[in-house]
Amino acid sequence: MKNLKLSLVCAVLFTGMSTYAIDGNEDFNLHVLKNNNGKLITFALNQVKKATLTIYDKDGTVLYSEAASGKDGILRTFSLEEFPAGTYFLEVEDNAKKVRHEITITDETSVLSSKAVSSVYKAGVSANNTSVAVR
Repeated sequence: MKNLKLSLVCAVLFTGMSTYAIDGNEDFNLHVLKNNNGKLITFALNQVKKATLTIYDKDGTVLYSEAASGKDGILRTFSLEEFPAGTYFLEVEDNAKKVRHEITITDETSVLSSKAVSSVYKAGVSANNTSVAVR
């Protein structure tokens, strides 16, 4: 009986760990590309042919928006030289999902978070063929 309880605890523990490890990595292949040029952020969206890219400030005000497209994916570089220091958000939306990443701007640099801060699936849409992977 003791071995059965121990096996059950281990099974629950490993299931929880594997669920955590894949959480948030199922949609968009968004890759943050490193840049040493101060306030530039560069990212690639693999396997996404059409998406809306929007940058918000911390109050939710839209600062920039575009409908982006690409044959094999989307590659974008944004210069944030004119943005004051603070926290902003990059939102990527396609027909299946909306994902938001944090942008932190200091006086010298801009950093785009590699992990999404939020993800929302659209109702009635299967998102089995899209995934978020960050390096």
